[in-house]
Amino acid sequence: MTFANGAQHSLHFIAETTYGTTPSTPTFTPIPHTGTTLAVSKDAVESEKLRGDRQVEDFRHGNKTVNGDITCELEYEAFDDLLEAVCCGTWTADVLKTGTTRRSFSIQRKFADLSTPEFHTYTGCEFNTVAIAVSPNAMVTTTFGVIGKDLSLSTSEIASSTFSADAGNSPFDSFTGSISEGGSSIATVTSVEFTLENGIEPLFSVGSQTTNRPSIGRSRATGTLTTYFDSKSLYEKFLNETSSSITLTLTDLDGNSYEFDFSNVKYNSGQPDVSGEGTVTVAMDFIALYDDTDDSQIKITRTDA
Repeated sequence: MTFANGAQHSLHFIAETTYGTTPSTPTFTPIPHTGTTLAVSKDAVESEKLRGDRQVEDFRHGNKTVNGDITCELEYEAFDDLLEAVCCGTWTADVLKTGTTRRSFSIQRKFADLSTPEFHTYTGCEFNTVAIAVSPNAMVTTTFGVIGKDLSLSTSEIASSTFSADAGNSPFDSFTGSISEGGSSIATVTSVEFTLENGIEPLFSVGSQTTNRPSIGRSRATGTLTTYFDSKSLYEKFLNETSSSITLTLTDLDGNSYEFDFSNVKYNSGQPDVSGEGTVTVAMDFIALYDDTDDSQIKITRTDA
């Protein structure tokens, strides 16, 4: 008996022309990943009939939804389509901003080491969230949150499907990045993490277990900037509700870079807690707001080496 092993698990995607439908001759693009929880979940519907003997008489599966996370190490170019999708924007002259263009995808998981390889194809997948975290002595981690429509299982590839090669770039780390706050370089940051979320929610109707095209809410960008506590200047921005800015630049070993620019942020928490004799840090939670100059709350710029 052969058991599936994560070392031979692969993940690919293709854009859909029609929501919930995989193109007939797909060319799949790889998603470099470290793990995934992508799966189908179902609501439970239990009969409330009272029998007199305290027994449950019937149980059914209710609405089903595709959801889960895809965890990755951020690489240059490898996730440009996914970043575009979660921003609902379009790369223009190597700049990406938040927009209103929705995109859906079919995502395929392959379990190659089973005695008969299996292909799990999730349709109607939209990228609801992305979370990026940068901390010392670590690769930059990225988590994409997915909400989709349905799942089909097969022991063979989709007819006429092809698979493109991995972009092949090295992951970003925290050693070669830089960060500025309020327009000035800051060297006391111990970690920075931020999340962009779209508020996508399934929409169910009578006669179908699967969702219609889900609803979408506002684009919200939030995060946490953690620094060593060396003065009151940053802490005062929280106390005085002072608008500021955060720019994070990540550079890979070949010199390719992404710049994440939040030009209008407000801090909504921050306190220099002490938990022992070690160095005091302050975690500053922030929300990124619409900026008139950038025409977005986040601007991502990619630069080739």
